[in-house]
Amino acid sequence: MDVLVVFASRAGATAEIAERIGERVARAGHHVVVRPVTESVDPARHDAVVLGSAVYLGHWLKEATGFARRNRPALSGRPLWLFSSGPLGTEQLDDEGRDLREVSAPEELPELLETLSPRDHRVFFGALDPRRLSLPHRALRKLPAGRRILPEGDFRDWREVDSWATGIATQLTGSET
Repeated sequence: MDVLVVFASRAGATAEIAERIGERVARAGHHVVVRPVTESVDPARHDAVVLGSAVYLGHWLKEATGFARRNRPALSGRPLWLFSSGPLGTEQLDDEGRDLREVSAPEELPELLETLSPRDHRVFFGALDPRRLSLPHRALRKLPAGRRILPEGDFRDWREVDSWATGIATQLTGSET
């Protein structure tokens, strides 16, 4: 199958997750194209789509949400998976005992689930390299609370990403038969 992995990334961590997903799906024998949502890509030209975005302040990046809304007919008419990249740090639970991946899902998720009917949505922990931050985010990190909200480090669980991508590849292979 021809698979499009399309993403919105601000500092590169989400792009690296998308590349990794693409590599895993390609290993299973599928043709994979990995592109940022800002490039001119037509999901209707592919058999299946994986769409992901970084999450900032509880929202997908505007370019990812715009891509999903503009391409709703094409996306909802084929196998689709969504992923979000966002929580930072080593804690799996928030102060109230809730799974950070659940509370870190973007506010747009209910709309995306309803209008696109994806097969799955997954939240992956992200990474933060302060050198890649915008000026306002670098200024925020100078505050003690900012460093707590935006801890430096790579918190991505590559085994989790690989497992999810392998599951996508398996579903795609099963849908060919």
